[in-house]
Amino acid sequence: MSYDALRMLRQIACSLILTAALWAQRTNDPAKVELFRDRGLGLFVHWSVDAPLGGVISHSLVGATPDYVNRFFTVLPGIFNPDRFQPEKWAALAKLAGFEYIMFTTKHHAGFCMWDTATTPFSVGHTPYGKDLTKQLVDAFRKQGIAIGFYFSPDDFWWLHQHGITINRHVKGVYPQQLPEFMDYTKRQLRELLTKYGPIDYFFFDGPAEQLTDFAWSLQPNLVITRGVMETPEQYIPGVPLKGAWEGNLTMGTEWPWKPTNEVYKSGKELIEILIETRAKGGNLLLNIGPKPDGEIPIEQESRLREIALWNFVNIEAVKNVRPWVITNENNVWFTRHKSDNTVYAFLTKMDPWRLGTAKTVTLSSVRSTPQTQVTVLGQTDEIVEYSPDIKPKTTWKQDDAGLHITAYRAQRLYTDRRWPNPIVLKITNVQPALTPPEVVTSSVQWNAAARTATLHGRLNALGDVHQVEVGFQYREKKGGTDLSERTQPWTDLPGVPRTSTGEFTYELKGLELGRPYEYRARVKHPLITMFGEEKTFRTAP
Repeated sequence: MSYDALRMLRQIACSLILTAALWAQRTNDPAKVELFRDRGLGLFVHWSVDAPLGGVISHSLVGATPDYVNRFFTVLPGIFNPDRFQPEKWAALAKLAGFEYIMFTTKHHAGFCMWDTATTPFSVGHTPYGKDLTKQLVDAFRKQGIAIGFYFSPDDFWWLHQHGITINRHVKGVYPQQLPEFMDYTKRQLRELLTKYGPIDYFFFDGPAEQLTDFAWSLQPNLVITRGVMETPEQYIPGVPLKGAWEGNLTMGTEWPWKPTNEVYKSGKELIEILIETRAKGGNLLLNIGPKPDGEIPIEQESRLREIALWNFVNIEAVKNVRPWVITNENNVWFTRHKSDNTVYAFLTKMDPWRLGTAKTVTLSSVRSTPQTQVTVLGQTDEIVEYSPDIKPKTTWKQDDAGLHITAYRAQRLYTDRRWPNPIVLKITNVQPALTPPEVVTSSVQWNAAARTATLHGRLNALGDVHQVEVGFQYREKKGGTDLSERTQPWTDLPGVPRTSTGEFTYELKGLELGRPYEYRARVKHPLITMFGEEKTFRTAP
């Protein structure tokens, strides 16, 4: 072989190596991720062939008897007929409520496809309904200007059953990455989803996403993948802001699909406060609904969406196009800041009943006004209270060494009985941070089985703008079964110690139950605020 030929081969090899290296580093487009963060609020939809049963979605197949599995795969498709499905109504309500994107369950773990697919007979095309639900939904939401996202499970219990593999999750030999035939099947389904419905904005892989993310990007390079690439905490809000973009996904009640009985819903106020806390911590809220078998949104869920709609109709600018402030909250006052100017939004949550036409005063320690500062209450002018011409509801403020003191009126009537229970939002322009917060990191844990003690390690990276802080830890048992998605236990405060310098600190935790998962986080108390490190988990092994 000639020298020129060898040189050409070497160049080709180097090019292939470089291309492979770049491909291996591939991730979401940063500009698209920032747009995702701007949107803030997404609508999750859990809906599948087992909706008529009113129980858990898909998971009832794990450990089920052969006759149950047979009925699931043969009987349920024969009765799936959502003849009251009107995606235009869904989309109009979502738009009114301030949702900026939808994440639709195209295929959950059971393997039932909610689109017209050529890959399997276990799909909506082989039901009495017979029409492509996914296409109808995409068209309706796109018409409202709402971004389109698809949820997709790489797990597929139908495929496993057809191939004589025990239905399960998190077990060797049941994922596409472990079986070439299964991977081919999965990629054919992804190809359909990412070529038949135009540009898709977001994708949620609920299961192992290795190899699948790159395949998805090869079909739609502008796709932003949430679960599979970024943090997507489920059924709880992280204690501290996570780095970069993240997406919290939560249910209105205790179940993802519609649960006709034995359900307990969060109030509209709780859901609004969850949205506020999520945005204050830099995340997007992906709030779930579960349609009824006939395709209608249950009235309990619709009612909460409409309560969110009224609140967002007033306060939407405080949750769109925002990022975290220097701290997330001062007790029950939560903050966001506009992403491109010095405007801060203060959400007044858990306030005592605030009668229309009356004033309240709050003092903010983290916000400092400037000569250009203006303070208003979102949704209302400072000019008039209905039926009360003698009241002049002018918002006033004063800055001193103790903080920014704001006196504001509730001057907009949103309910006839004047008992509006949800947070009011202050818009504070042209401000500066009034403090430098401390910084604490949750480090590691050492478990001593013989002594049955856990030594918790943390690190104080910065005291902030004071000479002394108190450091310590919080812990709790980690509930939630296999998925560990629930957080039902309150945090327990462990004794703190004063610190006048940065560095490591520890605490020896005793009396824990054996064989249990626990989570812990470092804590630092500044004279004005308390900050936390990231939550971490350990298990007490015997």
